[in-house]
Amino acid sequence: MIKQERIVEEFIELVQVDSVTTQEQNIAKVLTDKFSKLGLEVAEDQSKERTGHGAGNLIVTWKAQGVQSAPNIFFTCHMDTVAPGVGIKPVVSEDGYIRSDGTTILGADDKAGIAALFEAIRVIQENDIPHGQIQFVITVGEESGLIGVRGMERDAIDAELGFALDSTGEVGGICVSAPARAQIKMKITGKSAHAGVNPEDGISAIQVAAKSIAAMKLGRIDHETTANIGSFSGGGPLNVVCDYAEIAAEARSIVQSKVEQQVEHMRESLLNTCREYGATGVFESEIAYPAFKLTEQDEVVQLAAAAIESTGLKPETFPSGGGSDANIFNGFGIPTVNLALGYEDIHTTNERIKVSSLVDAAKVVVSIVQEAAKR
Repeated sequence: MIKQERIVEEFIELVQVDSVTTQEQNIAKVLTDKFSKLGLEVAEDQSKERTGHGAGNLIVTWKAQGVQSAPNIFFTCHMDTVAPGVGIKPVVSEDGYIRSDGTTILGADDKAGIAALFEAIRVIQENDIPHGQIQFVITVGEESGLIGVRGMERDAIDAELGFALDSTGEVGGICVSAPARAQIKMKITGKSAHAGVNPEDGISAIQVAAKSIAAMKLGRIDHETTANIGSFSGGGPLNVVCDYAEIAAEARSIVQSKVEQQVEHMRESLLNTCREYGATGVFESEIAYPAFKLTEQDEVVQLAAAAIESTGLKPETFPSGGGSDANIFNGFGIPTVNLALGYEDIHTTNERIKVSSLVDAAKVVVSIVQEAAKR
């Protein structure tokens, strides 16, 4: 049913539309036109006003055809890419891979998912496959911290189960858990003094920051939790005791309470050290996205696994150490798995994807629609 030549042509077309994150305006127009020509209802939300990105998120609705009792489902991909992503020149190699010319990324993350959705829609229409209501949610700003989906209104999604197409690994993989991520900024204010004449009158913000970091548990906290210091800034003339420093950090865990505990530990380490040395500390943190953890007993996992198996592929569940739009949708209360697409070396100029992976991804989407219709 899947037409390999067609999906490859569509993928190549999509990756040649520049869409580096924050600059999604052109790809949004292309996608809107494509979905509209397929007869689907397309709406662009108002998140652009809040995010400052080049477009809003696209919410595409396909009314039920021949099946009214199936659960409403949605598929999601993101339209933006990382840099360098301007002037992509895709090449289909004799070894069955599609690559860029090596000067840019390819953009399979996540245009492989979008191409799979378009091919699946066409196959369903051409073969009159009955289906319940389906939405396609194509977000902006995923690569800049899930900005687009974080600016989305929950009520825009009318679905009981969700399927993101945006994970590494061979097609057939089902990401069932991913961590919450806390973004942290620490500010330390000490007291300046002449470093050679009267250093004892000063309070070194750099020294206090270093001792604060030394008091923190960092790296691998346990099998579900990590924490990291990303950057340290501060300083001035060599003959002046530094009076200000900043630390940027993060904490992650697939258990929401654990990331909150780690953040509190880091807060206490900073503030206790500041008090000890007479400095002033400010600790700011934000949960950028929540954790999710699904099991093989959850309906969305069972549906995805059954659909993948029916294509002849092997379903395998796995956890992720990174976040995606699926985190936010799970936070909305919509159980959402993240499906592997088979792309390799993403976010690098070596990025590539097998033609067969594009085909398999489209097969999985069609099969999920059919499996949902049975229910």
